Amino acid sequence: MKKNRAIAILLCIFVVLAGVTYIDIAGTDADGSGSASDINLGLDLAGGVSITYQVVGEEEPSATDMADTIAKLQKRVEGYSTEAIVYQEGSDRINIEIPGVSDANTILQELGRPGALYFISQTDPDGNINYSQQSVQNADGTYGIGYVLHKPIEQLLEDGSILVQGTDVGSASAGTIQTNMGSEFVVSLTMTEEGTAKFTQATQNAFDKNESLAIYYDGNIISAPSVNAVITDGSAQISPMESYERAESLASTIRIGGLRLELEELHSKVVGAQLGVEAIDTSLKAGAIGLVIVMVFMIVVYLLPGVASAIGLLAYVALVILLLNGFDMTLTLSGVAGIILSIGMAVDANVIIFARIREELAAGKTVRNAVKIGFDKALSAIIDGNITTLIAAGVLLWLGPGTVKGFAQTLALGIVLSMFTALVVTRYLLYAFYALGLKSEKLYGMGKEHKVLNILSRKAVFFGISVAVIAAGFIVMGVNKAGGGDALNYSLEFKGGTATTVTFQEAMTLEKANADVVPFIEEITGSAVQIQTVQDSNEVIFKTTSLNIDQRTKLNQMFVDKFGVAENMITSETISSTISDEMKSDTIIAVVVAIVFMLIYIRIRFSDIRFGVSSIVALLHDVLVVLAFYAAARVSVSNTFVACMLTIVGYSINATIVIFDRIRENMRSMTHKDDLREIVDKSITQTMSRSIFTSLTTFIMVAVLYILGVTSIRDFALPLMVGIICGAYSSICLAGSLWYLLRIKFVPKKKEK
Repeated sequence: MKKNRAIAILLCIFVVLAGVTYIDIAGTDADGSGSASDINLGLDLAGGVSITYQVVGEEEPSATDMADTIAKLQKRVEGYSTEAIVYQEGSDRINIEIPGVSDANTILQELGRPGALYFISQTDPDGNINYSQQSVQNADGTYGIGYVLHKPIEQLLEDGSILVQGTDVGSASAGTIQTNMGSEFVVSLTMTEEGTAKFTQATQNAFDKNESLAIYYDGNIISAPSVNAVITDGSAQISPMESYERAESLASTIRIGGLRLELEELHSKVVGAQLGVEAIDTSLKAGAIGLVIVMVFMIVVYLLPGVASAIGLLAYVALVILLLNGFDMTLTLSGVAGIILSIGMAVDANVIIFARIREELAAGKTVRNAVKIGFDKALSAIIDGNITTLIAAGVLLWLGPGTVKGFAQTLALGIVLSMFTALVVTRYLLYAFYALGLKSEKLYGMGKEHKVLNILSRKAVFFGISVAVIAAGFIVMGVNKAGGGDALNYSLEFKGGTATTVTFQEAMTLEKANADVVPFIEEITGSAVQIQTVQDSNEVIFKTTSLNIDQRTKLNQMFVDKFGVAENMITSETISSTISDEMKSDTIIAVVVAIVFMLIYIRIRFSDIRFGVSSIVALLHDVLVVLAFYAAARVSVSNTFVACMLTIVGYSINATIVIFDRIRENMRSMTHKDDLREIVDKSITQTMSRSIFTSLTTFIMVAVLYILGVTSIRDFALPLMVGIICGAYSSICLAGSLWYLLRIKFVPKKKEK
């Protein structure tokens, strides 16, 4: 019976893996894309729509108004994709890039014209009708009942029919309320301080005349709610809405129509991928090679359990691909790198479990009991380590800006799936192998008693090394700043730069532009180059750091001389950073809140705040060391910088929690206070194999990615390798020592008694 059940389990897993493989192969199109083509890809991998808006009505908009408009537009376009970006171009233009879409007209129709929102009275001061319900033609050609204006908007502004405009709206959001008839979907509006007085007068006029108050946006009346009371506090609700989606759509339209600046479309185009097929191919190849190396490593080190973990890894990769598609996530190149990295981290739980199984076998347990006890004892360390990282991912999803949310989604998905494959798939595979007759202890390995390392006795040396490295990093940043540059090597995502649009005589592919054009640009500008091709045209956009007049002149002449481009076919615009100050502050706030929540969780789980403080200090140590490496090696600080630092945060806290979990377990057998130093050293020694092997498997994945990857991926992988080494070092050499010092310095009250 057991054998049949085991065979059934193995067959089910085989069928799932085979099915996924078949779907991937069968879904491959003629152009080489497969089931992965169903996954939403970011601008760097798949391109998308680029729309440029021009400010109208103002010759020179203020920097504050431009920044406010960009921030609000960023929130709006994140509804299409978390990876959408908005940035300033020149002094009065705003550019929006939305990945994964190819119909610019649809996007333009849905976005409309920002800053064109008005609240219109049903009648003017003389009693003339401003709008009425009529039969109107819909966009799809059908007819329905809608509202039609009887006067031009300019006349309505002059005769006093418009008292409230979009800039008077502070916020608009969709929600639900409870009524006597049940729940209703509503749109809640909050006016600005100035808008509250205007809205009071507008609702007073409408209420006295028993009229509606139309909301006009970009040429159409989008809603005409009746006014049931005079609203004096600036807070109103539009209800009932037929659905939450309709309420959210109306609220979103009001938000974008309420922008301070009025914008009109200057031009739109479909841009190609920034990195191209080569970047995807090399990353996937790196992932496949790294996966095979990790699987072989696990099998060689852990024998039969290693085989189970290898099959679990395959299941993990298959599930990641399926769920990325199922949850409609947007995948960028840093996301691909994150998934490849998570393959290395996915074996972490297996390493903890297998080490426990070997310990139980060494203690004389049978194979079946050793497997059961091994999983049971490893459970708390796995749960605590992964939940702390999951807390960070959850807070980043809640508070982080769009690009960080995309990373957080991938991180959360990887954590949940790695726990599932380790605790469920691997467990039942081992039971299945046992039921099939593979019961020899030799197949599972036998734990050995290792000599306890004297980590605490060398704590002063370890602390000194860490302080010296971090201090050196700050010194290097100061030297860089004093030399007239930036403390770190910021890319154009952080600093902005120059976008040069060139119309060649013939179509230019991304690969050809990289090979033939980029070397000349780099020679003139001395900066890295980002490329975007434009669909159905010969246009190519080259983005570099900010260029002076001399550099622009040389660049234009190079295009004329080397590629025969007409000079009037070359345009240059200064572009702002795509990572705004608001996005930076949102990220910092999200990370701080995540750390606070992690501290609270560790305090609850470990009943000792010292564990939490020590783990956070070790985490900050790793971040500062990697920051020092960025400064010293002058690695480009691009949009992957945030992903890199967040990965290190998750990786570091996970590694430290495993050691603390073992300290907590061993403390239960303490007999007197003199055992504390020995307990810490013993716990670090017992978890040493986990710390080394997990770091090694993760390092292998990232190293292969660095060797095979494109430049932007290397800028992500190199600091990450430093972070992995640093994370292992801080977990082994610093975290336990920090806790020990806090423990003897701040003795628990029970101990004092």
